[in-house]
Amino acid sequence: MPCVFCAIVAGEGPAVVVREWDDVIAIRPLRPVTSGHVLVIPHAHVADLGDDPSVSARAMTCAAELAATLPAANVITSKGSAATQTVFHLHVHVVPRCEGDGLPLPWTPQQTTNHAA
Repeated sequence: MPCVFCAIVAGEGPAVVVREWDDVIAIRPLRPVTSGHVLVIPHAHVADLGDDPSVSARAMTCAAELAATLPAANVITSKGSAATQTVFHLHVHVVPRCEGDGLPLPWTPQQTTNHAA
């Protein structure tokens, strides 16, 4: 199965590009969870953040640049199906947050039932 993010990086897939660097692209996700949510995707195809630490570090640096402009944000990536990864091309979510936005994370009090910290 072709990689949807590789197609986007190559300019062959549809995407709303928010920012570009030489080796990384930031796009709007198809289903943003908050206004301003972006995906930061390296050009190099690596499956997840453990696949190539130098590519992961570069993607995180670009995500940090975007997050630095926001008053509050979650910066999230997943590694593996058990961690909810569904596209196996490294991507970092930059999710702007504000008080009362109603977006819970799995470990926040609204979602925690019986999990150890």
